[in-house]
Amino acid sequence: MDYPILSKINSPDDVKQLDSAQTQNLCEEIRDCIINTVSKNGGHLASNLGTVELTVALHKAFSSPKDAIIFDVGHQCYTHKLITGRFKEFDTLRTKGGISGFMNPFESEHDAVISGHSSCSISAAYGIYKAKRIAGEDGTAVAVIGDGALTGGMAYEALNNAGSGRSNFIVVLNDNKMSISKNVGALSRSLTKMRNKPKYHKFKFAFSSFLLKVPLIGKWLHNIIFSIKEGLKEIVYRKNIFSSLGYNYLGPVDGHNIPAMESLFKIAQGYTRPSLIHVVTTKGKGYSFAETSPKNYHGVSPFNIEEGADLSNNNNFSAIAGKTLSGLAAADDKICAITAAMTEGTGLADFAKDYKPRFFDVGIAEAHAVTFAAGLAKGGLKPYFVVYSSFLQRAYDQIVHDVATANLPVRLLVDRAGIVGEDGITHQGLLDVSYLTSIPNISIYSPATFEELEYRIKLSAADNEFTAIRYPRGAEKTCLPFDKEADFDIIKGNVNKAIITYGRLFSEASAVKEKTDINIVKLNKIYPLPNILCDELNGFGELHFFEESEKSGGIAEHLSAMLLENGYKGKFIIHAVENKFVPTNKVTDALKEYGLDAEAMLKAVSD
Repeated sequence: MDYPILSKINSPDDVKQLDSAQTQNLCEEIRDCIINTVSKNGGHLASNLGTVELTVALHKAFSSPKDAIIFDVGHQCYTHKLITGRFKEFDTLRTKGGISGFMNPFESEHDAVISGHSSCSISAAYGIYKAKRIAGEDGTAVAVIGDGALTGGMAYEALNNAGSGRSNFIVVLNDNKMSISKNVGALSRSLTKMRNKPKYHKFKFAFSSFLLKVPLIGKWLHNIIFSIKEGLKEIVYRKNIFSSLGYNYLGPVDGHNIPAMESLFKIAQGYTRPSLIHVVTTKGKGYSFAETSPKNYHGVSPFNIEEGADLSNNNNFSAIAGKTLSGLAAADDKICAITAAMTEGTGLADFAKDYKPRFFDVGIAEAHAVTFAAGLAKGGLKPYFVVYSSFLQRAYDQIVHDVATANLPVRLLVDRAGIVGEDGITHQGLLDVSYLTSIPNISIYSPATFEELEYRIKLSAADNEFTAIRYPRGAEKTCLPFDKEADFDIIKGNVNKAIITYGRLFSEASAVKEKTDINIVKLNKIYPLPNILCDELNGFGELHFFEESEKSGGIAEHLSAMLLENGYKGKFIIHAVENKFVPTNKVTDALKEYGLDAEAMLKAVSD
């Protein structure tokens, strides 16, 4: 594609040189580039299309990297990448060795922090801001946070902390669906329009300076007038949470009007107290499919631009989990489902529609979700918290303190367990095994097939225990027949070696069985492991444990300790991710790279 303006943008300084017409054309080229790239590589579409003008306005008003611009989660950082020197590499988005779909400081000096999880931007930006002030450096830090991310408690902790100081720290709220406070009629609209003009703020600053210089009564007059003004503002606008927390509230402003936003950003830099600028945007702007259905176009796989994305795929573990829960809820009015703002992603759309009183979307608040589930369980209900593995990390303390210590029957359905692929480092589900097995009173299962997942979820509804059922992203693969009702199953062979594995990797081991007559041990319940397993394994001279998890704290390490304590004399070899963060790659390629696919298994047991 031909992008005459965008192709010449090598840094934000180039954007500052563009006139109004050129800037508008740049935004159109950016949208076209994002749509074309995401249609080929997949990625986060609607959020990025909605923040094109906002990002351009930020880079016109501020000077990155001296001024750190931090996008919460990073779902909306594609425009930022395009105008900070990464246009030529943008076609490598979300591919191995290519640029990340999120902010990454190892990729560019314009990405101040690693992003990928929600509600963190204000904390990070305020830390960078304070570090600059303490070091006497020029520049500032700006947090750009969406209304969805404001459902995370960490955002309010940061707002409270930053709002208590006298500084010109700036938070930009990207609001694409919510109203912050109820305004009152034509007077409010008129005053908002006036307050969003630079001349108003210049006059206000000048008048305050004049009053403060008047001998004897100047400060008194200034304080009286300021108090009256604040009282009138509260009557007209009604005080919102941000002004209550100490922020100078500016806006709302059209998030697609670059001059208007640029003016407010510059106004905020002149204040001596923190500011929150309320920007209203249209999610999915510029692509009709995404504008009409922004939730479905939040994250998409490659698609045809003219026809739109295929949203009908139900052939995956997430869909099976959601369908199973709905079936259980039809027969048992104690079944409840909880999501942290991921209804569609976790397969719960039908449950939400059919069992609304028992469906809870708590927002991006995983810690709250776990403790809320504990409360539901205490009240005699059967709560299922359905959550991505990497996001469950955010609720470790609540799992320990509020569920496990009381041994409450909360059910965790851990979606996207294992390698997730293109979302990269911040989204890989490789830590849940290690931290969940450190917690008492939990039983963990890792199904390999749709049928086994359905069976385990149904069984968990009948069991009155704290349970985690983890399953991968995507569809099932062909597996050998196995006894899903047992804690483990051994598919016998004629050699003195065995492959031990669980979850998705059982399909890889099944492929090995077709080429060599090795013993395959499939773990159905992966924790705690039964002592009888050691008795079964003691007869093998060589054991190869393949695990789609971090090696440290994994099931293989637990089993190796058990075998050692039970006097095992054979060779025990662990094949897992060697305690490193796994970057962006296709799942199949990543399994191959880390020695976890069928080819690697065959080679290991053949040596």
